Amino acid sequence: MTLQTVLLVAAALFSIGLYGAISQQVVVMVMMGLELMINGLILAAAGFWWFLVPNPSGQVLLMVIIAVMTLEMAMGFAMAALLHRDHEADMTDMAGDLAE
Repeated sequence: MTLQTVLLVAAALFSIGLYGAISQQVVVMVMMGLELMINGLILAAAGFWWFLVPNPSGQVLLMVIIAVMTLEMAMGFAMAALLHRDHEADMTDMAGDLAE
C-alpha cells in the first residue's frame, strides 16, 4: 500500500460524503455524508503521518480526533431523533424551528 493509494481512498470517501451531504434532505443522511467527509480527511492525515513520519506517537492525536468526532456525531443523531420525535420532522428544511 502506498501513500497514493491511501490518498485515493480518502478522496473517494470525501467525494461520496460530499455527494451524500449535498444530495440528501434527510438530516440523518446529511450527517452521514458529513461523517464520510471527515473520515476521508482523517484517513488522509493518517496516511501522511504513516508514510512521511512513521512515528506512532502522532497517531494518538488521530485517535483523540476520532473519539471527539464520534461524540459529536452521537450528539447530532440525538438532536435528529429529538427533532423527529417532537415535530415529526426529519427533513432539513423542516428543522428551521431549532433556532427559535
